[in-house]
Amino acid sequence: MTTTARASVQHEDERVRVTRWDFEAGQSTGRHVHEYDYVVVPVTDGRTDVISPDGSVTPSQLTAGESYARPAGGEHEVVNAGAFPLVFVEIELK
Repeated sequence: MTTTARASVQHEDERVRVTRWDFEAGQSTGRHVHEYDYVVVPVTDGRTDVISPDGSVTPSQLTAGESYARPAGGEHEVVNAGAFPLVFVEIELK
């Protein structure tokens, strides 16, 4: 059973929302939809599973310091699939 990771909004204004996610192994973001395009920037290396509403799983390797652009929409859940804590920042461009 997964538990929900801790998320904290670091900054938000009319143009951008910056959220930091802190995950232990096996923790999840819970199902959600991004209203705006966003960029994921990992603070630590890690593996995630992105789970779609139909239950399909897309594995992903995140590398600290890289950035990964993602489009708005598309309901999903992200789970820390690694054995170590994972931290990443999401920057939503409003």
